[in-house]
Amino acid sequence: MCHVAFLSSPGMGHIIPLFQFAKHLVHHHGVRVSFLVITVEASAAQYQFFHSAIIPPELQVINIPQPDMAGIITNDMLLLTQLCVITQESLKPLKFILAELNPKALVIDIFATQAIDVCEELSIPVYSFFTASATLLTFSLYLPTLDSQTEGEFVDLPGPVEVPGCPPIRTEDLLDQVRNRKNEEYRWYLFHVSRMSLVAGILANTWQDLERDALKALKENPFFGEISTPPLYPIGPLIKDDEFLTDNDAEIISWLDNQPSNSVLFISLGSGGTLSSKQLTELAWGLEMSQQRFILVARKPTDASASGAFFSAGSDENDPSAYLPDGFIQKTQEFALVISSWAPQVTVLRHESTGAFMSHCGWNSTLESLVHGVPMIAWPLYAEQRMNATLLAEEVGVAVKPVAVPGDEVIRREEVERVVRAVMEGEQGKAIRGRARELKESARKISEKGGLSYNSTCHVVEHWNSQG
Repeated sequence: MCHVAFLSSPGMGHIIPLFQFAKHLVHHHGVRVSFLVITVEASAAQYQFFHSAIIPPELQVINIPQPDMAGIITNDMLLLTQLCVITQESLKPLKFILAELNPKALVIDIFATQAIDVCEELSIPVYSFFTASATLLTFSLYLPTLDSQTEGEFVDLPGPVEVPGCPPIRTEDLLDQVRNRKNEEYRWYLFHVSRMSLVAGILANTWQDLERDALKALKENPFFGEISTPPLYPIGPLIKDDEFLTDNDAEIISWLDNQPSNSVLFISLGSGGTLSSKQLTELAWGLEMSQQRFILVARKPTDASASGAFFSAGSDENDPSAYLPDGFIQKTQEFALVISSWAPQVTVLRHESTGAFMSHCGWNSTLESLVHGVPMIAWPLYAEQRMNATLLAEEVGVAVKPVAVPGDEVIRREEVERVVRAVMEGEQGKAIRGRARELKESARKISEKGGLSYNSTCHVVEHWNSQG
């Protein structure tokens, strides 16, 4: 039996898709997997995930011993810098661990490229699982070239960023990590993407019908050949396929069971995302004004950072009535459900009563929505989510983006009401719902035996089996 190792950087948005791919390999391709877990700053959500997931015996979860982080992480470090430093310090025993395991290959994510040097010493091929969109992958591969050819900040460019073979990227949509070239986040991002050419293959969690332009550019545009882009394997969509349901979760499903088909808007802004106090108030009253059925996953607001819950995901127990507007819960209780912090997202999206999803547009949430044929209201918060929102609304046609009044720091309640009504009741909603259902069927076909994504995974496994 072929044995491979996996290594994810911290954060549920990276851990979940790598773990799903590991399970897929075990169940459908006869591969044995050792899944290495970084436990520094592990969130409650990470702990719950590994202790509630159904793990087959051929998939061994191995916790990497925690390094001494005293004085290494500082309060002023931005999110990506923290994540990269934690990963770098945690990988110090990696050579010993891999020498003991002796896998045929190591699968890493984008922020664990230091493992490439270790694997080169051990003659272990490395594959990069890109957990975001192929659109971001094309930009990331182009970034070293853009960096060398551009003076000043990318956000100050006079026009959009022109990635070869791809639709232009507006500067306001650029991911947070490249908006300031003077900070550590940018240097870390550039460091990792500059090393992509060193891997044996790139595994992309996407498929042809979702990202046709980006995948075509990666395979056919001369630029990506000139920079020695490794072989690309589109293996998506891979999403979480099981969820442990608590008694509270069962109550949510029971409430959904009593709602009409396609009538409920599900609002959840990701495991790490938070809104400001002012924006949460506007969102709440806009939902009330819409008079549409909804489930709101409420999280305590913060005026500091949109990614404020990244390292505390799953642990912020709270009382929504303490920070939602006075009277909001009472006024909406006849047609809505307010949940504290966490909900079984895949189970809710799978439910026939769910008609749309207001999402931060993280890539995992995007795939979960589309695999279940649910259209979206795009509410991006941080990282590359603005790029995803534009892709979904303007290129794929499965989402609507609310529009802020120029000069306003928040999206007003009237705009929230307009967009919610448009998606739940209007012609625009019918159009994006139809497109989402097309992609649901496309995702099903491409993932089953004989489909392009299934066959792409088979090719990867064949490479591993051919290793000496």
